[in-house]
Amino acid sequence: MSKDLLLEIGTEEIPAHVMPGTLAQLKEHAEKAFKENRIGFASIRTIGTPRRTALLVKGLEEQQADISKENRGPSVAIAFDADHKPTRAAQGFARGQKVAPEDLVEKDGYVYAMIHEKGQATEKLLQTILPDLICGLNFPNNMRWGDLEFKYIRPIRWIVALYGSDVIPFEVATVKSGRTSRGHRFLSQGDFAIPDADSYETACEEQFVIVDQEKRKAIIRDQIEAVAKENGGVAQITEDLLEEVLYLVEYPTALCGRFEDKYLELPAEAVITPMRDHQRYFPMLDAEGKLMPLFITVRNGGKEYLDVVQHGNERVLRARLADAQFFFDEDRKKSLEQHREKLKTVVFQQGLGTMYEKSERLVELADFLSTELCAFDKTRKHARRAAFLCKADLVTGMVTEFTELQGIMGREYARLDGECEQVALAIDEHYMPRFAGDNQPQTPAGRIVSMADKIDTIVGTFSRGKIPTGSQDPFALRRQALGLVNMMIEAQYTLDLSRVVDKSMDLYGITDEKQRAKLQREVADFMRLRLKNVLNDEGIRYDVIDSVLPQVSDLYGVELRAKAVNDFVKEPGAERAVQAFVRVSNLAKKASDYHVNPILLKEQAEMDLFSACEEAAAKVNGCVEDKNYPGAIEALAKLQQPISAFFDQVMVMDKDEAVRNNRLGLLLAIDLLISHNVADFTKIVLA
Repeated sequence: MSKDLLLEIGTEEIPAHVMPGTLAQLKEHAEKAFKENRIGFASIRTIGTPRRTALLVKGLEEQQADISKENRGPSVAIAFDADHKPTRAAQGFARGQKVAPEDLVEKDGYVYAMIHEKGQATEKLLQTILPDLICGLNFPNNMRWGDLEFKYIRPIRWIVALYGSDVIPFEVATVKSGRTSRGHRFLSQGDFAIPDADSYETACEEQFVIVDQEKRKAIIRDQIEAVAKENGGVAQITEDLLEEVLYLVEYPTALCGRFEDKYLELPAEAVITPMRDHQRYFPMLDAEGKLMPLFITVRNGGKEYLDVVQHGNERVLRARLADAQFFFDEDRKKSLEQHREKLKTVVFQQGLGTMYEKSERLVELADFLSTELCAFDKTRKHARRAAFLCKADLVTGMVTEFTELQGIMGREYARLDGECEQVALAIDEHYMPRFAGDNQPQTPAGRIVSMADKIDTIVGTFSRGKIPTGSQDPFALRRQALGLVNMMIEAQYTLDLSRVVDKSMDLYGITDEKQRAKLQREVADFMRLRLKNVLNDEGIRYDVIDSVLPQVSDLYGVELRAKAVNDFVKEPGAERAVQAFVRVSNLAKKASDYHVNPILLKEQAEMDLFSACEEAAAKVNGCVEDKNYPGAIEALAKLQQPISAFFDQVMVMDKDEAVRNNRLGLLLAIDLLISHNVADFTKIVLA
């Protein structure tokens, strides 16, 4: 037999961004707890609103499963004396297992305690399991209230714990469990009783609480789209804003508000940002995708007095837009270039100078990158100008008030100043990607300035010893490094990263050779981990990733090599080639020099291998220059036969030292040709 279980934790309003993780965590902990306690169930789901976190378990068995197990003890020789009487070892083991010594069973030369444990009633176990679930939840920040030592993200106000229709009694933070919940703060009659677990959602809806977040989300989306259609537009719904609004309301009702047309003269983002990021409003666009003087908001309540709610929201937004207009007008009294001078008062990082000095470094680094990438003269010019201006908007009133607009307002102000479109776009794009899943820069100048900015930040921060550890990454270096990796791969840039790091260290005035070498290693290791994640996401085998990662200067080249090797190891016959490469590598470690003297080649097999090596080297070098790594591997694979013949017919460790060293040098030359141009095949795991 089974019953349904309900656990509802009623609290003060929990921050919206915490709710998805809390629901997932509660479900995971509940599944684990029931499995560990041997209590079967049909399904588990977690649902919630800002004021309640609920666990619903369907078909929870009424009895814990019985258990039978054999616990092994000491050997028979130790457990019994010569008269076959239990020794102290056997007696101690039996006492620990809560069985009589005479009940021990001999088996396979050992004694066993046969444990038969009858399952307890689920209702009794829940009195411990449920409070443990509540106390076991982790949050980014906790509170204490009153004189309690108990910590939780918000004060707990009520707890509902029902197994079928029966209350599971327990207490957490002086709050006793029961069947009484609370309805919507304003629309309901207050407290209400839940008859049984199965009636939970229906009972909540009667009290104006849509507790299922998926149902609530669908209602919100449908209402927003309907309101937008009624007003002749299309709502701009972003998933992050929709999720935030989802956990701000318990009973949603969408409504439309209006603002003055004059604010449409501002850049669209200057209107959308206060609307969306500060007020949680959904902007509306017309059929051509242009911003309309309308917005949609979602109230936590019914349809009564919507005109009053609309008026209140319009007043709040009007004040925010008036601020934006004021800051915009003040900013436009100077050009973007004139604002740049104020960067001298803004510290980049302690010990790394000001943002003005950073922008000066970015100009030089962007110019260096343009040279390294053989960029066109126009691209170089645009990149230098964008690097010169890209930080200037940080000191404008608009960005000071609405920090989310950094780069965006720089782009708009650059356009208004008459800068070319490539420069304006690059100013915005150099911050990309701003967050996980964001777009990469699309213009050549934007990519160059973005790369310069990220490398400057990484090298500068590392020079201060601020390398991210564990979950600590205050300067978002991991995101910047990952963005750099993805950008170079997406743009197919061939670039020697170590040269760029060298240039960045020059611009920081780092001259100590030991420090420079240390920074090179640290940056390479940091980028290696980011590249490893990217390759793993692309489905590259873990051993293939390990085989190509020792060299990460050319990030795009490493990705191409990984794909080529990953395809190669799947081919028929690849195993024999890999074995040959590994055999070469193992003996090559004994060589001191890779130079080969053809005069010392005596055996036909070693002459053939030398000729094959020279032929392969010519082809490999050409293929690598063209980034044709499948072609390079194909050329190297042809060495398998001469390598095998060499090992079959030639004594590598010849008594003649000169001959021996020459043969080892030949093997080292082959190993370097393979490992430096394609991969270290000793890392490949053969089936």
